[in-house]
This record gives sequence, structure tokens and C-alpha cells, in this order.
Amino acid sequence: MKTLREIPCGQSVKVTKLTGDGPVKRRIMDMGITKGVEVYVRKVAPLGDPVEVTVRGYELSLRKADAAMIEVE
Repeated sequence: MKTLREIPCGQSVKVTKLTGDGPVKRRIMDMGITKGVEVYVRKVAPLGDPVEVTVRGYELSLRKADAAMIEVE
């Protein structure tokens, strides 16, 4: 299973599962990243942190550790 962290720039993916526990998972869901939503990877910083994505029509920056908790297809 791939995670959002592994997706290259310019690709759209669909969220299949959120891993992680309690508060972190809740925060990711509060940002609008839920199962079934489309996520477009806009930019990945040179060292891979953060990852800039577009989700539900707005732009979001995610830490590498958070992006690794989002499984996609």
C-alpha cells in the first residue's frame, strides 16, 4: 500500500485509509483528508518536508510524518 509521502509531484490520488492514533488522526481528518477524498500533490520541498497538497479545493502543507499516515491509491 502506498502512502501520500511516496507520491510524486503533479499526481492525484484517492485516500483509502488513515493510520495513526487519536489526536494526530483526528487533526488530519479535521483538515478535510478523509477516506475516499481526492488529493492532488502540488509540491514536495527539496528535502521532502513539507508536502503541499490540494484537497477539497484548498491548499494544505503536510509534514512528512503526517503524509506517511495517509494510505492512497
